[in-house]
Amino acid sequence: MSPAPPAPADPDRLTVVGIGADGWAGLPAASRQALCDAEVLIGGARQLALLPDRCTGERVPWPSPLRPAVAGLLATYAGRRVCVLASGDPMFYGIGRTLTEVLAESAAESAGSAGARHPGLRVLPHPSSVSYACARLGWPVEDTEVVTLVGRPAENLLRALYDGHRLLVLSAGAGTPAEVAALLRAHGFGPTRMRVLEQLGGERERLTEGLAADWDAPPADPLNVLALDLARAPGTPPLSTVPGLPDTAYEHDGQLTKRHVRAATLAALAPAPGELLWDIGGGSGSIAVEWLRAHRGCRAVSVERDAVRAERIGRNARSLGVPALRVVHGPAPAALAGLPTPDAVFIGGGLTAPGLLDACWEALPPGGRLVANTVTLESEALLADRYRRHGGELVRLAVSHAVPVGGFTGWRQAMPVTQWSAVKPPAG
Repeated sequence: MSPAPPAPADPDRLTVVGIGADGWAGLPAASRQALCDAEVLIGGARQLALLPDRCTGERVPWPSPLRPAVAGLLATYAGRRVCVLASGDPMFYGIGRTLTEVLAESAAESAGSAGARHPGLRVLPHPSSVSYACARLGWPVEDTEVVTLVGRPAENLLRALYDGHRLLVLSAGAGTPAEVAALLRAHGFGPTRMRVLEQLGGERERLTEGLAADWDAPPADPLNVLALDLARAPGTPPLSTVPGLPDTAYEHDGQLTKRHVRAATLAALAPAPGELLWDIGGGSGSIAVEWLRAHRGCRAVSVERDAVRAERIGRNARSLGVPALRVVHGPAPAALAGLPTPDAVFIGGGLTAPGLLDACWEALPPGGRLVANTVTLESEALLADRYRRHGGELVRLAVSHAVPVGGFTGWRQAMPVTQWSAVKPPAG
């Protein structure tokens, strides 16, 4: 039986075609047909240059910045057969996600409008650079973590640094390998083996390798992927994948939720992918930082009234691989106005501020969690009152450390921490 012919182009459907470094020669029949049928071809200049003359559609390069221009471009060419070019798999850190979001926003805005029409999205993927890289390296794709630095701070890499770990890094350009090497050296991972895979799948495919400690290779081709066999230098302290990082991992002035209490606090907050935390009275930002490290989909806002501490929170977030932490400088509850609805709230300072506890409780949706810690009797009384009113758990956390006592060893107890945690019940 002969294969079915490609589906005819639909003027009300936006088509996205993934293309690799091998260009037109690497495209299957359906992708070629879509590009030939298109009246408008949108893509990067490099991608558009890969198409032959038989693709007669109007060629429109993406402007910069890209995201703000997408909706306008789609509106400009509405009613015409539009084909968007993407590198590799459009739905893997590619333009496919942006287009899906923009189309959803457009549909929501015009919901209920008479005659409003919005194109669907047809995606014709190509093998991603990750698939190519894993094939070249012999790495199982499912066991390989991927970090993208395209349009993102290089510090995002830091939360994935574990001895013996394999990591693929999607580069932002020719200078990314040198930038990554410097970052690895600065954080105790100089012995890491680095491999730069350029123009994967194309005629100019090339591999360069060396150690981060003495990386001096010239700038790579802009189309490159980094493969890292991570190795920690002797003396570099390990950082865990679970909450409770060493206190020494943070820059602080004493305003720090200590390690063991921090681990118990994060357990009560129960971070989950996509959820948003308000960290109020951030201090050093340790609770928000470790919430974000729990999963790359987690989001957090740290609210701190002291300007010096607010800047310190930002530095801690960057050094521990979560530069997306949003820091709000101002006193709570006033500084909470306008913040997006949280899924969880932690109050580590300022409990006696008038109206703070009530404002946080009201801000939570049903099922949201609130956790508050204190070491003072005044704040403890407030937590005991909320425990009577809302239930939940009221616990006292006491930690003692072994210290020298003359020629012997004894226990020194830290100030006990009273913690109230509760889940907001459904309305009514």
